[in-house]
Amino acid sequence: MSLEIFGFRALWSPYFFLFVAVILAGYFMLTVKYRGKFNDSEPLTKRQGVFFTIAMIVLYAIKGSPLDLMGHLMFYAHMIQMAILYLVVPPLVVMGIPQWVWRRVVNHKAIKPVFSIFTKPLIAIILFNGVFSIYHIPDVFDVVKTDMMFHTVYTSGLFLLAIFMWWPTINELPEMESLDGLKKVGYIFANGVLLTPACALIIFADTPMYSTYSDPNAWAQALQLCVPSATLASLNLSGPEMFNSMSLIHDQQLGGVIMKIIQEIVYGFILAQIFYAWYKKEQEITPSEEETILNPHLVK
Repeated sequence: MSLEIFGFRALWSPYFFLFVAVILAGYFMLTVKYRGKFNDSEPLTKRQGVFFTIAMIVLYAIKGSPLDLMGHLMFYAHMIQMAILYLVVPPLVVMGIPQWVWRRVVNHKAIKPVFSIFTKPLIAIILFNGVFSIYHIPDVFDVVKTDMMFHTVYTSGLFLLAIFMWWPTINELPEMESLDGLKKVGYIFANGVLLTPACALIIFADTPMYSTYSDPNAWAQALQLCVPSATLASLNLSGPEMFNSMSLIHDQQLGGVIMKIIQEIVYGFILAQIFYAWYKKEQEITPSEEETILNPHLVK
C-alpha cells in the first residue's frame, strides 16, 4: 500500500519545515547580519556555514520527510533515523556554530556549571550510551513511541546528550579541549563498545520486541504522533504489515544491523580525522627546530 494515503502533512511535515527554516534563518542573521553587535565575534567561515546548513537539511530529511512516517511503519527506518539524528547531525551542529557563539553559550553563568560537568568525557559517554540503550528497552520504547510528551522530552534530551558526547572529540575551543589525539581514539572506541549491547539485543532477539510494531492497537496509537487524527480515522488499517514486505523479526534485525553499520561508518570517519590531525600535528616543525635545521652551527 502506498504512503500517499496518509496525506501531504504526514509525508512532508510543513510545520517542521518552517521550524527548521526559522532556525537556519536565525543562524545566519546572528552570525552574519548582527555579528557586529558582539565585540568578540569573528566572521562566519564558509566551512561553518556549510556544516550548519547540511545539519538542518539532514534534520528535515530524517524528521520531516516521508522517512519519519516510515519510522512508524518499519523498524529499520526508525533505526536509520536514530543513527543519523544522534551520530551525524550533532557533530555537524557543533562544528557549524562559530567559536564566539559557543563561548558566549558555555560561559553563561547558568549554563557553564552544567556544561562543564556533562561534557566531561566519562560522564558524557556513559550518559549518552546509557540513555540510548534504555530507550530501546521494550517497555520504555513502547511508552515513548506512543506518547507525544514523552517522545518530545526523551528524544530532545537524547539529542542534547549527543551534543555532550561529541563535544570532547570535535569542539574547536582551545580552552575546552579535554582529550588529546590518543585519548580521542580511545574515546571513540569506547563509544562503539558501549553502543554494541543495545544493537546486539535487537539483532539477536528471536521474537519481535516492540508492541508499537507488532500490536495493531499500539501501532495505531504510535502513528498518531505523525499522522493527523482525522486522516487516521478515515483509513482502514490493520497494522504495519500492510506497508512492509518483511516479517517483523527480520525488520527488527535489519534495524539493529543498520544502526551498527552507520555507527561504524561515522566513528571510522571521525577516527580518520583524528589520526590525520594527530599526524599533521606531529609532523609540524617548530620555529626553533627549523632554525636549528637551517643553521646547524647553532647546535653546540
